[in-house]
Formats: sequence, C-alpha cells, structure tokens
Amino acid sequence: MTQADMRRAIRPTRLADALNTAIVVLDAKEQLLYFNAAAEQFWDTSFLAVRKQGFLPFFAHNPVLANAVAEARATQQVVTLREAELIAPHGQTRIADCAITPDPDIEGAALLLELTDIEQHVRISREAQLHAMQRSTRQLVRGLAHELKNPLGGVQGAAQLLERELPNADLREYTQIILNETNRLKNLIDRMLGPINRPNFARINIHAPLEQVRQLLTIEAEQIPLTAPLRWQFDFDPSIPDLSADRDQIIQVLLNLGRNALQAMSENAAPAPELRLKTRVLRQYTIHQKRHRLVLKIELSNNGPLVPEPLVESLFLPMVSGRANGTGLGLSIAQTIAEQHQGMIEFKQKPGAVRFSLVLPLMLGTQADQSGNESP
Repeated sequence: MTQADMRRAIRPTRLADALNTAIVVLDAKEQLLYFNAAAEQFWDTSFLAVRKQGFLPFFAHNPVLANAVAEARATQQVVTLREAELIAPHGQTRIADCAITPDPDIEGAALLLELTDIEQHVRISREAQLHAMQRSTRQLVRGLAHELKNPLGGVQGAAQLLERELPNADLREYTQIILNETNRLKNLIDRMLGPINRPNFARINIHAPLEQVRQLLTIEAEQIPLTAPLRWQFDFDPSIPDLSADRDQIIQVLLNLGRNALQAMSENAAPAPELRLKTRVLRQYTIHQKRHRLVLKIELSNNGPLVPEPLVESLFLPMVSGRANGTGLGLSIAQTIAEQHQGMIEFKQKPGAVRFSLVLPLMLGTQADQSGNESP
C-alpha cells in the first residue's frame, strides 16, 4: 500500500473518531468491523474488547436494539429508535436515539449503527418540567397555607378566651384539645410554607457534615427495627474543594434523605440494610437550565424497596407520601433548600439501589450570589 493509499484509509477513521455520534459497523456475521471513539465512550468499553467478545452480548442485553436490527434486515430500510434505553456491558444505562442502516455503502459491512447519546438532553428537559411543576405546586400550597393560617389563629384565640370564661375546670379539658390541635395544625402549616431562614453561606469541607450525618443515622438505626445492623459503604473523593453552603441546612437535607431510607428499609424488612455515600466533582453540569463549570454531587443510596412508579414523578411535591403516616413535606423542604443553594436533588432507582443525589454548584467566592450567578 502506497503512502497516499494509507492516507485515504486513515482519513475517514479520523473523521469518524471526531464525531459525537457512536458509530458501530458490523459484518454479515455480526462481527465488529469498526467502533469509533464515541462508541467506546457510549458503551464504556474498548474496540479490542468488543472485537474479542463480539457484539452479540450487546444485543442480548438490549432486545429493543436487536429487534430493530432484525426489522432493518427484513425490510432493507433504515430503522430509527427514539429515546431508547440501552444497557452497557458493565450495567450502565444510556438513553439514545438510534439509526440502523442495513447494507451500508461500506466494504464488507452488513450493518451500520448510529447512536446519539441524548441522556443529558432528556435529563435537562425532564428536570425543567418537574421544576416548573414543583414550583407551581409549592406556590399553590403556600397560598393555601396562608389562607388557613388566619382563620386558625381566630379559632385559637376564641378557644383561649372561652377557657378563661368557663366556670368549671373540667370543661377546660375540651378547650385544651382545641388549643393542642390548632397548635399542631399551625406547625404543619409552617412546614408547608417551607424554610423561613435564608441559607447562612460559609466555606465548608463537605465531608465534615457527611460524617455528622453518618453518626446521627447510625444512632437512629439502632433505635428502629431492622433485619440486621445497618452497614455503610463510602466512596469519597478527598480532592473536592470547599464549597459555599449552609452547613446546618445541608445536614438537614441529608438527614431527611437518610431517615426516609431507614424507614423504608425498616417498614419493608429489607435484608442486610445498607446505606452508601459517594462524593464526586462533575464538570459542565446543567442545573435548572443553567450550566455550571464544576458541581459537587453527593449520592446517598440504599438497598431498600423501590419507590412505586406512580409516585416517582411527584416525589418532591408537597403533601405527597408513600407512607401511611407520612406528611409528604420532607422531600419538598429538602428540594427547596437545595434550590436555595442553586442546586437540586435527583432521584434514580433500580433493584438494589435507590439513589438520591444532592447536586450543588462549587462556588468560587465566599458566598452564593442570590441572583443565581457564580462568583467570578
């Protein structure tokens, strides 16, 4: 082969490696001919590894892709899949738009697979919809709470006046019931209104409040019925820089998430109950349609029961709870605190891993800018 022929052969490969779209080329026996750099990243494996094991295991793990390939071969037409959920060899889930082309104009090729990773786009769109729904619902609940507070104060005041006028002390038992119940309702309404105090921002090492959360949850786990002593797993990144946050509010958020996990594992008698804490720094991450150069992600996961699917979309809405005695306010308050830090709480689950993630921008200044901008 001449030098010119080599350049002609190498140029398309370099071009394909520069694409963000994953390109997979298979022969008639579904053996791998080509796997560009984006495909290696998408499937989290190397060309040599796929070449060695073949592509059939990918189809076995992804019947939706295998069915689309079969349809493309049968019809000799390009078949497309939208927002297909695909599973990589190591278990990671990807969301992609796929195009399967039979008999492409490539020497020796029988199939051309083009996969565009849209997971980030889907996540951002879904979060924007949920965020808008959560905000409108919270505004509705807060408006209702304010409307309830005024007549409730009147009932409480009238009960206090009535108690003073009652000649019989035995009758005051009934006014005390009224006062106790109105106090309970006022406390509930205050919780519905959400956090009153703005965050008191200061530079903190995130692993210090995480250790305090671990200690508190360990003590609480000893006081509730679990099938076995609580186990912990930790995966911390020690290089994470200090961030600007309200330490007490961050502890409140993580305690809320941890207590929910303990209650779920206790009520459903989860075998070998376990909590896992993980910290990572992510780059170029979008939170509520704003892109941040660096964010901190704190994952708190457990091996308890899955959240019922009908509840997943409304999990952070106020007054929504999957527990019989739950108020449905804890997660809503936690999400509000996260938003006051310009962050958010994400939720994902699969069997054996119910995961809540607190995502916070890593501020560069000493205090978060209330306008929503990072310090320069």
